[in-house]
Amino acid sequence: MIAVLDPDVTSPVSPPPSESEILARLEETVSPSRLTLFLQCRLKFFFRYVARLTKPKTAALHVGTSVHAVLKAWNKARWREQPLSLTQLYQEYARAWVETDEPVAWEDDEADQMRTGWRLVETYIRESKIPESLKPDAVEVPVEADLQPHGLPTLIGVLDLVQQGVIIDFKTSSTTPNPEKVAHTTEVQTSSYAVLYREATGQRETGIELHHLVKLKNPKLVVTSMEPMSDRQQSRLFRLMEAYVEGLDRRDFVPSPGLQCTSCEFFNECRAWA
Repeated sequence: MIAVLDPDVTSPVSPPPSESEILARLEETVSPSRLTLFLQCRLKFFFRYVARLTKPKTAALHVGTSVHAVLKAWNKARWREQPLSLTQLYQEYARAWVETDEPVAWEDDEADQMRTGWRLVETYIRESKIPESLKPDAVEVPVEADLQPHGLPTLIGVLDLVQQGVIIDFKTSSTTPNPEKVAHTTEVQTSSYAVLYREATGQRETGIELHHLVKLKNPKLVVTSMEPMSDRQQSRLFRLMEAYVEGLDRRDFVPSPGLQCTSCEFFNECRAWA
């Protein structure tokens, strides 16, 4: 076979993968975010991961991504036992703010949004009360768990922070989370992290925490603490993963109309779906 060369590059041009090839790859592995989106709306999952439609990033998502990047740098510095000053943290934040490959749909003034994000960082450093000298177990570690013995795809994910056996995940929010509701709505994610942690360490996590930075006039940190994943929760996760695989096999990409549709970036595409 003769490779076709693009005159502007030196490497062969590969044809884009077919839909069947994309679906086959999606069935091989699954991440907590992909599984969660599939369960929320299968048509939205199709637009994002199969059709690969691109949309501008929301301002809220950009703020959250930038804040997450700073907390990653802060925790990695603690792991190296080389803590960062507030000035250094702001430099990391400013760098993360401009280093984005995706366009952002600014609904408000960008400078105001940037200040909001930095205030969240300051709030976390002040209120988390995590000593700089306390070395994390792990920071931003990519992990995978081979679930083939259960007839399931490989589970992949990244653990934001593990501190003294506690799995910690960072989130930004515009409203104060309700502990019971947030534990339920994030169960796919938290159970996935527990499975990944146990696969990587051979140990049971000592707990799971969600650290919500709430974007109020006076920002605050809300920590939701949960017990280690139970056997029932693991069974629920595996059953949902089965639904994921079966749905992909059937090409079961149907919409899930609801209040969440008003803020969906694929609203127009969904309205045109038949």
